Amino acid sequence: MYLNLWSKVPAGSCARRKALAEPTWMREGRDVDRDGRLEQTMLRLVDERAPDRTICPSDVARAVGDADSWRSLMDATRAVAARLADAGEVEVTQRGSVVDVRTARGPVRIRRPR
Repeated sequence: MYLNLWSKVPAGSCARRKALAEPTWMREGRDVDRDGRLEQTMLRLVDERAPDRTICPSDVARAVGDADSWRSLMDATRAVAARLADAGEVEVTQRGSVVDVRTARGPVRIRRPR
């Protein structure tokens, strides 16, 4: 269904190339599945690190997406980090201080609560 909509977009257009670069599971519109995968991956990566270490949200996006589509997952990754921070599962930091990822501008890191 999703790909049929793109049949009307010229083959060489930037929009079509970008849409087709997304993994199949993203094209099928399963955002709940995407967020679940991001959440599981984020928690797994945080657990794999030493207790005093952090991960970057892009690590999560790269693990779930592919080489061409991980950047499109960054907003969703930050949203998942916000939900997990609200639940007390992770902390989001910037320059070593805990911040609210919804209002933080610039690079942030994710860690288990201390």
